[in-house]
Amino acid sequence: MKFMVIVKATPESEAGIMPSERLLTEMTTFNEELVAAGVMKAGEGLHPSAKGVRVNHSKSGVTVVDGPFAETKELAAGFWIWECASMEEAIEWAKKMPNPDGTDGTLEIRPAFSDEDFGDALTPEIEERVARMREQAEGAGQS
Repeated sequence: MKFMVIVKATPESEAGIMPSERLLTEMTTFNEELVAAGVMKAGEGLHPSAKGVRVNHSKSGVTVVDGPFAETKELAAGFWIWECASMEEAIEWAKKMPNPDGTDGTLEIRPAFSDEDFGDALTPEIEERVARMREQAEGAGQS
């Protein structure tokens, strides 16, 4: 099962305060463990919402809103894509995330949809198009 693990923003991450060398070192070690275990498929930190935008779609059209955004606890500061056997395994990995500074933080773990979740709406034609798209996307990062 694939999971998106969302690192929730904090007042410090929203202020653009970069992690300490100690945290970077420990997170790099943790990420190496995730990769070695075949769990981590992708992961990145995100700039504060002040550097982002939101694109809102509604009946009246599309609007673009510049950051920063309120409600820090609702924002993301980073993410991973993990492949785990179960939610329980993802939770066990999340519990191992380093926190050398003892700061408050939250990880949100969300399962990604699999093709089977879409049932009959995922026709063979759409499934073929999706497979082709995934193959192209995976090949695009290789040189």
